[in-house]
Amino acid sequence: MLGKFAIKAARYGEHCVGVFFRRTREDLKEAIERSRQIYGPIGAVWSEQKKWWTFPNKARLKFEYLDKDADADNYQGHNYTDVFFEELTHWADPTPVNKLRATLRSATGVPCQFHATGNPGGPGHQWVKARYISPAPHGWQIMWEDFTNPFTGEVVRKNRVFIPSKLSDNRYLGSGYVANLYQSGSKELVKAWLAGDWDVIEGAFFDCWDAAKHVVRPFEIPEDWARFRSGDWGSSKPFSIGWWAVVGDKYQLESGLWLPRGCIVRYREWYGVQKNDRGEIKPNVGLKLHADAVGRGIAEREAKDPKLVSGVLDPAAFSEDGGPPISERINAELIKAKLVPFRHADNKRVPGRGAMGGWDQVRGRLEGDDDGLPMLVTFSTCVDLIRTLPALQHDPLKPEDVDSDMEDHAPDETRYACMSRPWIRKKPENEKPKNASGYKRTDVSNTDSFKVY
Repeated sequence: MLGKFAIKAARYGEHCVGVFFRRTREDLKEAIERSRQIYGPIGAVWSEQKKWWTFPNKARLKFEYLDKDADADNYQGHNYTDVFFEELTHWADPTPVNKLRATLRSATGVPCQFHATGNPGGPGHQWVKARYISPAPHGWQIMWEDFTNPFTGEVVRKNRVFIPSKLSDNRYLGSGYVANLYQSGSKELVKAWLAGDWDVIEGAFFDCWDAAKHVVRPFEIPEDWARFRSGDWGSSKPFSIGWWAVVGDKYQLESGLWLPRGCIVRYREWYGVQKNDRGEIKPNVGLKLHADAVGRGIAEREAKDPKLVSGVLDPAAFSEDGGPPISERINAELIKAKLVPFRHADNKRVPGRGAMGGWDQVRGRLEGDDDGLPMLVTFSTCVDLIRTLPALQHDPLKPEDVDSDMEDHAPDETRYACMSRPWIRKKPENEKPKNASGYKRTDVSNTDSFKVY
């Protein structure tokens, strides 16, 4: 990106003005040092106070940090021909990034461009992947969106392209660097960077997720299986409603996979996320539906289902802030349709003071029973849980929790579902009782007693 701006600056001179962003001021230091190596030799002058370069022909590039949405408001009214974002996946929410697009304008006809680099992983993995990678996973394909000027009726087409850049494309990084990656201890990082694989997520919270085991082809749910629903409320952000069935007796799928008794099966979901004209989702952007409309939508989807045994909803929907709570308006529609209303979900995220944590319940079910069989599976048609749950990252300040800045609505609702039907792995039959000191008694002559669970 630094090299490209130098080329563009040479072409357009003082009419070329750029801004280069990182998430924090500390992150900028490396980029600034690299810019010294490129711009110093060609005569550009650095201002330490203003944090910008001025080129001999008066072109300018400045360095800024952008942490949150409010920071983007500081740039209203600015004019840039080029906006650069390094490590785009470090921004969990695209809102501040997108606000900077409004600064791209030129009164002298300089082509205005948005540029970004990034790696798989990070809190913004999902929205970056959805916008740039998923529509054309192999890259190099021009994607576009049409926008209509409401004053003139003119249709303007905006193009974007994903340019893949794998480690193998960089001839300056040799085998020694590849060996260093293998020594990093993360097979996900190696695969993501060596192969440019955006389906592999470094640092995933649920590293136990396995699509081959947890995603199943839809099948007819036996009538005697109990069914329930879970919900996470959202308006400007997506809402998520999931329908679940509880496996009765051990059940074998056509694929050969066995589902143990008590396994929960996600057989339907309704995810309130916006989509563009081509049906591509806008990650983490809600439909802004009224609670009444959501209630009616749930009722329509359940109209032909066997009666559910229960429904659990995000506790925040039960709060009263100067009017009827969201839950009351949703439940009114469900009761009108003679369906099971929602009750408070258990919102505990992490264990504490003897209480179980919701994320531990999700992880435990994904890891499965002692035979390795999953205790939670989802129909392949539940695309938004499949899209968002594997991408969740650890909260950098609270590693036992997920990063709540990410698109976590379907996972949250899944957490409520798991907490409504807690599952605990059975103790091994050959586990011996603890002695008075609290330690397990073991028989050193019997190696079968040494098992790890």
